Order: sequence, then C-alpha cells, then structure tokens
Amino acid sequence: MTNARTVLVTGASRGIGKASAMAFAAEGCNVALTSRKIDTLDAVAAEIGDRFPGVGVLTHTAHAAEPDQAAAVVDAAVERFGAVDVLVNNAATNPYFGPLMEIDPVRAEKTVRLNQFGVVLWSQLVWKASMASRGGVIVNVASVGGLLTEPGIGYYNATKAAVIHLTRQMAAELAPGVRVNAVAPGIVRTQLARGLWENNEDLLNAKLPLGRIGEPDDVAGVITFLAGPASRWMTGQALVVDGGAQIRSPIA
Repeated sequence: MTNARTVLVTGASRGIGKASAMAFAAEGCNVALTSRKIDTLDAVAAEIGDRFPGVGVLTHTAHAAEPDQAAAVVDAAVERFGAVDVLVNNAATNPYFGPLMEIDPVRAEKTVRLNQFGVVLWSQLVWKASMASRGGVIVNVASVGGLLTEPGIGYYNATKAAVIHLTRQMAAELAPGVRVNAVAPGIVRTQLARGLWENNEDLLNAKLPLGRIGEPDDVAGVITFLAGPASRWMTGQALVVDGGAQIRSPIA
C-alpha cells in the first residue's frame, strides 16, 4: 500500500506504452507494466529503477485480449499497491495491411479483439477492482486514423474509430467518478507504425507543419496531462496529436 497514484499501462514494453510508464514514474507514480514478454518488461522496470529510485514498479505478463490474463495483472496491481488509479489502454495490434475486400476473418477478429474489446475488458477490470468505489482515470490510445480514411490500414483504423466512440460511451457511463479520455496520435516512431514511416520519413517530415513525425514522448506527455489534475474538467474527449497533419491539405 502506498499514497502515490498507481498507473497501469498495457503494451508497456516499448513505444508509447514505455514512454508513458517513464513519464508517470517521473511524476512519482507507482507503475504496473504489462505486455506479452517478461524480458522486455523487466528491462523497462530496470530503467525506471535506475532513473527514478523509490518508484514502485510491478511487471506482469499478459496477452491484453485474454480476460483471465488481464484479470491476473489487475489483481496483482491491487494486491501490491492497493488500487489502480489510472489505466492507460495502449496495447494494440495490426496484423493486416491491405484493402478491406481482402481481409480474412482470423486477422479481422484478432484486430477487433485486442484493439476494441481490449479497451472494454481492461476498463471493466479496473472499474470492478477499485475505480467503482474510489474513482480514477482511464486514458485510451486511439489514433488519428480513427478520424480518417487511409489505404492499407482501413480495418485497423476502424477499430481505432471504435476506441474513440467507446471513450465517449464510457465517459458518459462512468461519470462523475471516473474520467475517460483518449489520445489520437498521428504517425509516431514506434514498432507498430514502422511500415508507415521507415522508408518515408523524409517525405512525411516535409509534409508535416511541425516538420517531423512524432516520438513516443510526444504522446506520453499528452497522456499524463489527460490523467492529471490539469484536465480535471475533461471527459469523453479525443485529443489529436499529429504534428499538425490535419491542418494541411494532402495535395499541398
């Protein structure tokens, strides 16, 4: 048990999840980290321990779309820290790139199960474990793609559009005790988005008003804002963080 806030981050071993864990640890929060591989999680935990001595850190593996595994993570976090005050629903997958007319049921179901139902699953678990009685904050990682049409990643974007709607729905259902907001990143230098930026970075940078693609820290700062007191009168919103991409015409 501790007086510090406890933040649970899914998909915490790299990218936006890792950056968010680091940002919360810098604020003195306890962090409960989960992803599928313990070695990468433990590496993040070790880095937090080196940079922020005294911060409570818990690592626990789970497939984010598996209810029993997710429940085990939440139970461990509550047992260790007493509650989950902030949930960051970050885990996502994109196993298919191509037109909607060619996606197969297996990859379609996998994408929906993690990206869409996973948000509901983890939110249900933390709600029942502690937020129903003491309140809290949920931050969902959506995507600017949930507001656009794009070639190749249309099905992934559809699940992110669902995350934006689920954010609004959960905010309405869980108010006033729990605030629920989302961040909608543009192209960020992560492993998940590598196929979008790796061979196109110079072109992308030239098209963005702010002159560069995003870094995980750019999004993590918005996530900590949405989880903190400065956003205390916000709920049901999706903040776009895209380097200004949507304010410039694609033919400019």
